[in-house]
Formats: sequence, C-alpha cells, structure tokens
Amino acid sequence: MFVSDCRREFYELIATQRVLLLVASDVDALCACKILQALFQCDHVQYTLVPVAGWQELETAFLEHKDQFKYFVLINCGANVDLLEILQPEEDTFFFVCDSHRPINVVNVYNDTQIKLLVKQDDDLDVPAYDDIFRDEEEEEEDSENESDGSEPSEKRRRFEEEVMERTMKRRQRREWEARRREILFDYEQYEYHGTSSAMVMFDLAWIMSKDLNDMLWWAIVGLTDQWVQDKITQMKYVTDIGILQRHVSRHNHRNEDEENSLSIDCMRIAFEYDLRLALYQHWSLYESLCNTSYTSASLKLWSVQGQKRLQEFLADMGLPLKQVKQKFNSMDMSLKENLREMIEESANKFGMKDLRVQTFSIHFGFKNKFSASDIVYATTSLMENIEKEGPETTNFIKALDSLSRGNLDKLHQGLDLAKKQLRAIQQTVASCICTNLVISQGPFLYCSLMEGTPDVKLFSKPVSLCLLSKYLLKSFVCSTKNKRCKLLPLVMAAPMDAEQGTVIMVGIPPETESSDRKNFFGRAFEKAAESTNSRALHNHFEMSIIELKTEDRSKFLDALISLLS
Repeated sequence: MFVSDCRREFYELIATQRVLLLVASDVDALCACKILQALFQCDHVQYTLVPVAGWQELETAFLEHKDQFKYFVLINCGANVDLLEILQPEEDTFFFVCDSHRPINVVNVYNDTQIKLLVKQDDDLDVPAYDDIFRDEEEEEEDSENESDGSEPSEKRRRFEEEVMERTMKRRQRREWEARRREILFDYEQYEYHGTSSAMVMFDLAWIMSKDLNDMLWWAIVGLTDQWVQDKITQMKYVTDIGILQRHVSRHNHRNEDEENSLSIDCMRIAFEYDLRLALYQHWSLYESLCNTSYTSASLKLWSVQGQKRLQEFLADMGLPLKQVKQKFNSMDMSLKENLREMIEESANKFGMKDLRVQTFSIHFGFKNKFSASDIVYATTSLMENIEKEGPETTNFIKALDSLSRGNLDKLHQGLDLAKKQLRAIQQTVASCICTNLVISQGPFLYCSLMEGTPDVKLFSKPVSLCLLSKYLLKSFVCSTKNKRCKLLPLVMAAPMDAEQGTVIMVGIPPETESSDRKNFFGRAFEKAAESTNSRALHNHFEMSIIELKTEDRSKFLDALISLLS
C-alpha cells in the first residue's frame, strides 16, 4: 500500500518503536540511510542498522531479528518482489519500503496491512487495477449442490442443463480473465527501471517535518547523482530532479551572496553549477581524467593510435601545454584554470562532444575542500566494492557510509584513490575487449565474457563495477563499430565470480540509443532462460538484470537466451 502522508503514516508511527534498518549496498541507499539516521538522532529513535547485499542476506537478517523487532525499514530493496511470500512474517510485523526499483510488485501495492510503500507521489507507476489482477474467493467458489425438491423429472433435467451451461460459461470467463491477467502482468513486469532516488524521498520527509539540514540536502544530491552516474534514470528525469533540488539549495545557501551576512569559510556551502563531464578531474590530472572518462574515451576512440592522435589534437586546439595537462589539476596555472571550462567546451564541440557540460552541484568547506557530487559517488562506490579484505564483510559498507560525513575526509580521499584505480581498470579492460574483438554479436544481443586471469578481473566480480564496465564497453563499442545493426543491440557481459565454486556473474545492459528510456528487459529474460534449461542460477541481486550461474551451465543458458529473444 502506498503511504500518502510519510510523516503521519511512517515517521510518527516508528518514532516510538525500536526499528530495524535493512539497507542495500548502493550509494543512493547509503544517502537515504544517512538522512534517516540524522532524523532518528534528532528524535532519539532506537534503531539497528543491517547492511544487505542481496536477497539471501535480507532473508537471513530478517530471520535473525524478527523476534526482537516488529517494524522494519527497507531501503532500496524489497519493492519489486512479493515480500510476504519471501519472508513469511507474523501478522503483527510491518515493513516500510523505500525503494527506487520498478516495477513494484502488485501484491505489495494492494497489501493494506503489513506493507507500506514510501514512493514519491508524482512517480508514473502504471500499476494494474486491482480487479484485473485479483478475484475474490467467493467468486471462485461454485455452488455444485443439486437441490432436490419434489419437482417433475423434466423440470429437473431442464434445471440441470441450465446449471451445466452456466458453469461452462463461468469456466470460460475465468479462463479469459486468467489469460488477460497473465498478459497484463507480463506487460507490467516485463521491464525493470528506476523511480525517484530514495535519498530524495527521505529528504522530502525531512523537509515536510522542517528538520532538513544542508547535510541532508547534500546526501539527497549525491543519491540522485548516483542514479545518473550508474545510468539508472533518463537525462530528462535527472534534469527535472536537479531543478527540484536546486530550489532547496537556493533556500539553504542564499547567505553566500550577501556580503554583510556571509558565512565563515569553514561553513559548508552547496552551489549549483554547470560542470564538465570528466570523472574526478579536480582530484586528478586533466589528461588522466580525459583518458578515463567513458564519454571522452569513447568519443575520441582512445583505445586506437588514431584516437590518441585525436586527443593530442584536442589538447592542441584548446592551447593547453602537455606539461600543464599532465600535472595535478590543483597545480595547474591559475590563468589556465580560470577559463578552462569554456575552452574545453568550445573545443569539445568541434570534436563532436556536444554533451560535455552537465548540470550538477558542488560542496565547499574550508579553503581546500571542494567536491562535486559525482566525485563523492565514485569514491563511495569504490569503498563499498573494495576487493582488499580488511576485516568482516560489513567493513566496506561502514567505511562507505562514514565517507559521506564531512568529518571523515581521510576515508573520502582513500575512496577517491580507489576510484581512480577502478576507472583505470575499466578503461584498460574496455580497450583490450575492443582491440581483441571480444565483443561478439549473438543475434538478438552482443556478448562479451572476461576470462579468468584477465587483469583486474577480481574487481569485476562486484555488481556495480561490472555494470559500470558493461555500460562503458557498450558506449565504446557503439562508437567503434561500423555495423549499424550492432549499434542498436543490448549487451550481456559475463565475468568470473568465484573460481573455487566455479560461478560466473552476468549482467544485461539495454541498448545505447538516443531515445533510451533506461528500461531493462533482461531481468525476466534471465529468469525464463535459467528456468527452461534447469541452469543452476542464483537471482540474489536486487537488480533483476544481474544473475549468478555455474560456469558449466553458461553455454546452455546463453542458447536459451538467444532463442527467447530472437
């Protein structure tokens, strides 16, 4: 059931209870969690936080805590499956689900008692009508009793024939209704996509309660930027949500322009700006950023000798000396940095990179600390998917969560260093996949598989890193191929998951087209292909388009996927 008043039907209800927070492992979920934690701190709400990376961990966490808690808050998990069927809770257990995954399961939508969905009211959900999906029990029961009274045999026969006809009609109507129901559900559940960021939904709650702080606003911005960086939402949706947050930014940070009431340099300030679509360039060298950003790397085709020449021409066109471009951005001459954005934009247009400018926000505190929202997204993601073992499983989650606080700059800088390594690894892997023709057309989709022993292959056993690699690879392949049909195809990417257990992780990416609505049909297709071939598959990720498979089952799974999508 959708919650229409988050304050009354959600926050005030749990504020007097002990709450269990189950939080998914993505940056948007972490930001939503930080906002909720700050609200809980204001009102002294007791809570326990449990990170969950997939459905198995969610079930385990619920089973471990179901006796101590009656109120569960799920962030970025739980909306797109039948929660009651999976968890089998007691009747006095309540779930509040704030999840950007779509489509929302119809049972969750029409459950009025135990499941409360925290969703932005103006999200376009297209949920099927109740009567199209569910029938009342009484309707299904057919009265099969033959009433015997003292009427004539001919009367009995006539009544019996009428009953038979009536039953036949009912059965036919039921079959038609069930066929229509299957069709409606198929249309509704066919594509996976994302709605409004959970961090924005939580910030709305804080704003309604007049408890919104600048920190909370920043976390909402980072949550939205995460959706944009991971390509989860359309450009139109991103720009619309940026506009909503911009009004809040003006409200919270308006004192900066007023000289009489200006803030101290140490205070936190958020600013809206048109920035360059270059990853981490303010904490790297401009040259490294140009080489390792998917947009510029794909546009210039930097994996080829010709592409490297084009990069040199691009830098020459801007009039930037190589010595300046290859040193840290902070150390560049001030005279060059002043007009850098305009110079880059002007030259980028000549080289066919018309979308190098992007609307975003930056945060300032102190003299040295300035970060753009995408810097934080890359750093936090890298901390969360760090492959170096440093203690228990939850260490990475806690580090990533801490890096979002202003007081933990050392963790944020560690995240930025890891993010640079990750981006370099992605670009090197993309270049080797294209140069060695590892991307092959399988008919209805493109397919690429990383072999065991490939450099950095361990990094790509993590879902977010593999998704980023797949998206970057598809962008680059579309720019490099001359085959027009291949430009319109989606991509399936596989990487080794666990060598000991002999498993691979697979992800499906929708086609890279101008009008792409970011809807992904691979979730249902993977399920059907695994089912029809009895493949040993694990649908453990909250993203339905990610699946784990036994290595031996991969070829029959792919064959089934090809015939299914042909």
